[in-house]
Amino acid sequence: MKKAFALTAAAMLVLPLAGASAPPRTDTAVLAGGCFWGMETVFEHVKGVKNVVSGYAGGSAADARYDSVSSERTGHAEAVRITYDPTQISYPRLLEVFFTVAHDPTQVDRQGPDTGKSYRSAIFPQSPQQAQIARSFIARLNAAHIFRAPIATHIESGGFYPAEAYHQHFAETHLFYPYIVINDRPKVAALQKRFPSLWKA
Repeated sequence: MKKAFALTAAAMLVLPLAGASAPPRTDTAVLAGGCFWGMETVFEHVKGVKNVVSGYAGGSAADARYDSVSSERTGHAEAVRITYDPTQISYPRLLEVFFTVAHDPTQVDRQGPDTGKSYRSAIFPQSPQQAQIARSFIARLNAAHIFRAPIATHIESGGFYPAEAYHQHFAETHLFYPYIVINDRPKVAALQKRFPSLWKA
């Protein structure tokens, strides 16, 4: 009896307590669409998004630094890693924000005043399902001719490397920085106007 009781007690230690809730589930998305300052500030205002990190996608960890990436020789793209609650916002909905307000997906190796492959439009799927969704999304956009030019967004593979600390939340902490005023605040205003149900202050 003592041995059976010990096994029962040990089993109870690894079982969740009755009524205990499971930790909230999160997924991640990695998207590149020009300067990461603007991408980051747009997605920080989307309901269901828990965290956004500016960084570099593709390339290698060894040279994932702003000075190296800016040389346009490392193969990285400025990107953001979005952590989100899939019960509040879906991956396709994030792509809708990405393609319609976060950047111009028809520009090739540039975005607004910034030029070079590090400013390219790209999606870095974090799962085969995300890759399938992204390919289908781009195909539908091209078929519908929503944009005057073809979609320039590439679907790529590669790691994500957080950028330097001074780049994180840059737009939110530099509201009157000229680049932010001209290029990024209009994107946030467009998000609020076009997706009022997704907006969070």
